[in-house]
Amino acid sequence: MKILFKAIAVVLFVNFSTSCSHSQLDIDTSKVELEPIMFKRLDKDVFLLTQENSSQKMKEYQHKYSTFYTRYISSIVNNGGKIDSLYSQTLLRFISNSDIKTAYNDLGKVYTDNDVELMGDDMTEVVKRFKVFFPKRKTPKQFVTFMSGFQYNVVYADSTLGIGLDMYLGSNNAFYSMMQLPKFRTRTMNKEHVLSDAVRGWVITEFDNADPVNNLLNHMIFYGKIFYVCDALMPHVQDSIKMGYTTAQMQYLDNYEKNVWGFFAKDNKLYDNDLKLVSEFTSDGPFTRAISKECPPRVAMWLGRQIVKSYMEHNENVTLEDLMNEKDAQKILSKSKYKP
Repeated sequence: MKILFKAIAVVLFVNFSTSCSHSQLDIDTSKVELEPIMFKRLDKDVFLLTQENSSQKMKEYQHKYSTFYTRYISSIVNNGGKIDSLYSQTLLRFISNSDIKTAYNDLGKVYTDNDVELMGDDMTEVVKRFKVFFPKRKTPKQFVTFMSGFQYNVVYADSTLGIGLDMYLGSNNAFYSMMQLPKFRTRTMNKEHVLSDAVRGWVITEFDNADPVNNLLNHMIFYGKIFYVCDALMPHVQDSIKMGYTTAQMQYLDNYEKNVWGFFAKDNKLYDNDLKLVSEFTSDGPFTRAISKECPPRVAMWLGRQIVKSYMEHNENVTLEDLMNEKDAQKILSKSKYKP
């Protein structure tokens, strides 16, 4: 199984409209049978550990969280280091750290039990929609919140979708300042962005671009498909939250979409396989330097989403499953009839 590391939360994007207007995304989930999703609070459980009760608690947690519990200790808390046979000392060291204790107190102030319950309600609707669009695919078996020691935003492993809540303590949290995280990152490290980050992390793992053709168009279309699916699963989430752009950045792309497309369409940039160039237009940052200081980062991904949107609008018989199974990026571009 794969773990999505902390970089996953910075793969963000935007759509112009405030909600999805595509008719194929307008569905009814009222008949989907699904038990309400409840997030298991591993972040709270680990702080119940003491030297005296650790042996018993470890057994309880192993049963409660299954194999994800072992992965949490070995790969998240311990970051692959040596661990004792029962893992107890690893966790006890983690929760006794003064910074972790302070962060946990901050977490308790930001996320009440009711807040986490509401997250479960939102995720329930997301999973229902996923079941309608992708009836043959499996969904996570459990949903977990945890503390990662400021390492991981979203983890999807062992049929578990986990969220590191210490990465969403609020944009102005003191720890983020201490770590000297850039503002373009901390701006979305808050409660409002938890759901969209978690869903995007799940979707990226579900539709892994395992064997990509390493040119810009391939990456552009792959992420365009990812964001389109996120639109389908979260139609009522504002794009400024769902995709992580500011209002000004959204407005820039609205105003200059034709110019942005022209920039990529000329000189065969779409077919460039220079990974440095691909990274320049798909990586996070304050802006896209090659275009302008006003142009948002990850602009190639945003453009990919626009192309995919046009493709789906011009090919109404294509389902979301068909879209995600289509690996020919050139075919999607050609049949999109995209003309900003």
